[in-house]
Amino acid sequence: MKWFKSLAAAALLLPAVTMAAELPAGLENKKIALVRFISQGDFFQAYLAGVKAQAEALDLELQVFDARQDAARQRDMLDQAILQGFDGILLQHGFTDSIKDKAAEAVDAGIQVVAFDVDAQNEAIPQIQQSDAELARLALEQLVADNGEQLDLGYVYVPGFPPLERRDAVFSEFKQIYPGLKEVARFGTVNNPIANSVADQAAAVLRANPTISVIFAPFDEFAKGAKIALEEAGLAQDVKIYSADISTADIQAMREPGSPWVATAGTNPVVMGEVSVRALAMLLAGENPGRQVLVPPTLITRQLLNEQDIQNMEQLGQKLPAFAHADVANPEWMVLPNR
Repeated sequence: MKWFKSLAAAALLLPAVTMAAELPAGLENKKIALVRFISQGDFFQAYLAGVKAQAEALDLELQVFDARQDAARQRDMLDQAILQGFDGILLQHGFTDSIKDKAAEAVDAGIQVVAFDVDAQNEAIPQIQQSDAELARLALEQLVADNGEQLDLGYVYVPGFPPLERRDAVFSEFKQIYPGLKEVARFGTVNNPIANSVADQAAAVLRANPTISVIFAPFDEFAKGAKIALEEAGLAQDVKIYSADISTADIQAMREPGSPWVATAGTNPVVMGEVSVRALAMLLAGENPGRQVLVPPTLITRQLLNEQDIQNMEQLGQKLPAFAHADVANPEWMVLPNR
């Protein structure tokens, strides 16, 4: 698929690094597992590409367990990874209550564990995060700058996911700071396919709430669904979308003539995948990446994309170098993927 090739091409933005320093002995012949709750969507495809690239650069044997948004299945897969004796486990999204006891069991068994955007509630497990508070803040500041402080707003949200809950906390703060931001409808789902399921909900919400002028959708699959609904209802010129996360497909959707999707804040998902593996590699090498490993986001507007003629993730990194690389979980011995 063209968009996936472009996402993978984002990796070309990172400099080639030779193996000047020897890898720590703790990384020899290690097997790691990625146990992922959610896999549908551009972000997660690109994240997986980053995980694979960094694992290959460090000569780590990787196996992917895909729960496909099934909490019970993710729990079973985590149990499988423990029983199969992996040296390290990377948890990607999911529900705390579904995985925290199994994650603790893995730690007790001597397995190194890191978690991306899921809180395992264990001090021994580093949390890899986009700075979700900053993601939400950047998008909401742009929302207010563009539209003022008095408006009726639709909000796409699903509770139970730590990244969305962190973004929701900032949204709640903004509503207190700007009491004229009136949330008139809240909706959202992660049922497959996410964008289409959200579109069905958004269509009903828009019919019931014709005063909505802005939709805050702090996950790009939510934003895609809102866009579908607005275009089908002929409201693309009347309602603006502000979101979080970014991909080549998102860039293309934002740049479409008359697109209602005007701004998003995001990190490079390829980089997020690489950082996750780097943090796990540090644990395997006996080093501490820190309790929280944060990757800072970037604000991306439709105006910027059009003015700079940015058409994909590779070009976005070229125009915004801070987007192309995160210098976190990156000790001197770390080998980055060859680009």
